[in-house]
Amino acid sequence: MTAIHVEQTKEDPAGRLQQVTVNLGESPLSWLHARGHLKERHYVAGDMLRADWEKAGLGPRVTMRWDGAPPQGRGGRGRPDPSLAQLSARERFDGAIRAAGPGLADILWRVACAGEGITAAERALGWPSRAGKLVLTLALDRVADWYRVPG
Repeated sequence: MTAIHVEQTKEDPAGRLQQVTVNLGESPLSWLHARGHLKERHYVAGDMLRADWEKAGLGPRVTMRWDGAPPQGRGGRGRPDPSLAQLSARERFDGAIRAAGPGLADILWRVACAGEGITAAERALGWPSRAGKLVLTLALDRVADWYRVPG
């Protein structure tokens, strides 16, 4: 896969605007892991959470659903029944978020699933600079335990 790099203006933690090159194919978790800010265990757990989020169909849709219309009398609401794989992914995702716990799940979802950078997540949550990485690591540690990722 070819990396796509673009120039963007980003605000650093001190509030200064800087011109940076961004790899559009790199998630915030992979960026942190590649630079030694996340252990392999944390990266794997975060990636498993993101995969379950996507499999469960919890992410935003950017295109129209092309599923066939359900036959009459099925489900009663005009929607196809979710697949067993989708339901299982939703159960795993919900369990992992519960394992992270209140106060930790917010940044976990923002960074691992929504692809928000640490600085943007801290700002959105009203947290001080540099608090996000510590809280994210705590959340990923709990999620790694829940997914039984070896340490």
